[in-house]
Amino acid sequence: MKDLAPIDAFFDEATQTVTYLLADAATRQAVVIDPVLDYDHASGEASTASADRVLDAARQAGLAIAWVLETHVHADHLSAAPYIKQRTGARVGIGEYVRQVQNVFRPIFNLESVSGDGSEFDRLFSDGDVLAIGSLAVEVIHTPGHTPACVSYKIGDAVFVGDTLFMPDYGTARADFPGGCPQGLYRSIRRLLALPGHTRLYMCHDYKAPGRDTYAWETTVALQRMHNVHVHDGVTEDQFVAMRRQRDATLSAPRLMLPSIQVNIRAGRWPQAEANGVHYLKIPMRSAGSALS
Repeated sequence: MKDLAPIDAFFDEATQTVTYLLADAATRQAVVIDPVLDYDHASGEASTASADRVLDAARQAGLAIAWVLETHVHADHLSAAPYIKQRTGARVGIGEYVRQVQNVFRPIFNLESVSGDGSEFDRLFSDGDVLAIGSLAVEVIHTPGHTPACVSYKIGDAVFVGDTLFMPDYGTARADFPGGCPQGLYRSIRRLLALPGHTRLYMCHDYKAPGRDTYAWETTVALQRMHNVHVHDGVTEDQFVAMRRQRDATLSAPRLMLPSIQVNIRAGRWPQAEANGVHYLKIPMRSAGSALS
């Protein structure tokens, strides 16, 4: 696509997450997709090193970042959206069903400060919305299943699919989080795979499937349809749902799920600092007995 400048990908190995920087070649207006905040769970310390790499690349290329787009409420890393917004004035957008995600997790963490209406974000996208980045048209595709709020962003022949799909040799996202749905995930994937075969698909994560020694995050619709180990052509919805349920039952919670969810449903904002100037996250604790109560 002649209006789309080359896409820059920034891989964070600690969370195996890919952040994307892309721009309109003519106007130099840019968008960042799924930015990562560096966070060490053992110490509770955060840094902006990964986000600064993106900002430095934008500055060196003469780009003005207008939007930060989240594909969903991430459960495996904290978002750097507020930092990029502070540094650039960019607006932050996500799918409109983030309201549902907020209202699922707000009582789990007892977060009275979370709105439940998505107002922490600058814009909530509906399926089919089109966002202008300079002369680029960014089409929003609602792709629920992994979470209710998942969206993919289509720009010309490039689609940023979030956690809906992984590389063909790794398969597909889990669908057992609250609000997840394997049937919905299958239908979202088939919607994406109905696009022309040459369409480029950009993943949000890569975990190096067994036998592969390098990370990868770009593939095509045609390659997914031929080779995806979970959902290649010929796999029925019933077969996919049975596989997904069996596989999801063996998966543990993501390492950063508890901090990530309660930050990311706030559009990446931390809880308000307490009197000592320190921010605190919550860890829900439950006991099968009464001895620890």
